[in-house]
Amino acid sequence: MDLKMKINAVVADAFNVYPHFANTLPAQRAALMHAIAMALQANETELIHAAAKETHLPPARLKTELNRTILQWNQYADACAAGKWLHISKDLSGPAPILKMNRALGPVVVFGASNFPFAYSTPGGDTATALAAGCPVIVKAHPAHPETSLLCAKLLQTVIEKEGFSPPIFQHVPDEGFETGALLVQHPLTAAVAFTGSFSGGKALYDLAQARPAPIPVFAEMGSVNPVVILPEAQKDAEALSGTLVQSLTASAGQFCTNPGVWFLLQTTHTNHLLAALKKALNKSQSEPMLHEEIAKSFSTKRKEVLASGMVDLLASAEAPGNDLFSIPTISTTSAKKFIANRMLREEIFGPYAVAVLCNNMQELAEALEAMDGQLTGTIQARSADEILVPEILEILERKCGRLVFNGVPTGVTVTEAMHHGGPFPATTDSRFTAVGADAICRFVRPVCYQGWPGHLLPQTLQSFIGT
Repeated sequence: MDLKMKINAVVADAFNVYPHFANTLPAQRAALMHAIAMALQANETELIHAAAKETHLPPARLKTELNRTILQWNQYADACAAGKWLHISKDLSGPAPILKMNRALGPVVVFGASNFPFAYSTPGGDTATALAAGCPVIVKAHPAHPETSLLCAKLLQTVIEKEGFSPPIFQHVPDEGFETGALLVQHPLTAAVAFTGSFSGGKALYDLAQARPAPIPVFAEMGSVNPVVILPEAQKDAEALSGTLVQSLTASAGQFCTNPGVWFLLQTTHTNHLLAALKKALNKSQSEPMLHEEIAKSFSTKRKEVLASGMVDLLASAEAPGNDLFSIPTISTTSAKKFIANRMLREEIFGPYAVAVLCNNMQELAEALEAMDGQLTGTIQARSADEILVPEILEILERKCGRLVFNGVPTGVTVTEAMHHGGPFPATTDSRFTAVGADAICRFVRPVCYQGWPGHLLPQTLQSFIGT
């Protein structure tokens, strides 16, 4: 069977099971999700061992990620059962009752991420929230960790059958190159796509989806440089602040979508002291193996290009490891004028690289911030004496970013209903939705209105929530 025939069969199976699965009660799907969380916990050792072998991530980091993944399944299960995401509303004042409720879109294709083999891949939040919505899921495995992906897929499939659900509500497709993803996105029965990865990958999938005779939503998270603004009084805390920033920059070899890659410094007499502290902190950092050869190669190439461009000055760099798979933590500096004039300086270098943008005054700072594209996060480091400057900066960041951090760092995305993990293009393809938190379920539903219908003919879920 050729690849196109395989994809046709997989998507057809998902579509055929979709009506029944969409009409199961949220409480039933929640029970399944809790069972999946228990299975992930029970198989922790095997899963972490497989992921460590394929990704070069240390077991401690993977254990933290797997615990987060289990937390997601349990939290999203509870949210599924509670039904807030259904957005049920009703008007019984007229001669014909009017009710509205969100309904599942249909089969969802999920693309695994390279840097999170659990939380954003096969058993990740996209899979969990799509199932919570009542959508069958087709996962396209990431080529960087195929064994881990298959292991997780088999675990989910075992639980699904054990809990009495039809197997095609979750299917796993191995990566066979770009054509695999293209066929899945272009299939007329695919209803939505979830993606976490590079801008080039996400934009290619988005363009394919929009070129269909009937376009479908693509919820793509495509990277961010996550600007950090360091105001004058905050710069006085040079030692503490430099340690915090460098730790955030270099964690997991800088391979986070919330990695702080651009730091704006409003220049004062304290700026040089902060730069010296940042250099000292970075010199203590070490190179680490990156996720796989292609990511390491991309990091090395882009790092060399920007350092050779004449647009930045090297502030600090960790010792080169003599191994092409390893990262080289790096901080450079540039002026606000160069930053504004050169798009290269505003683009993500996926890995432990940051540029400090030196701004002479508030006008330069505002212009540099305005030059940036949409971002997942924006951070302000300020002390009480700086607060008079905050409103102007905040107004810009609110337009540019999905999450605003005050006196913190952007790395570390807490799984909670109040979290928003998304941002204006090109950080994501739709800034109205989040990939983290219970509201992520809302990506995979659409509102349907029922007017004049007798109660016993309404969908079972709607009946259960309105008491009909």
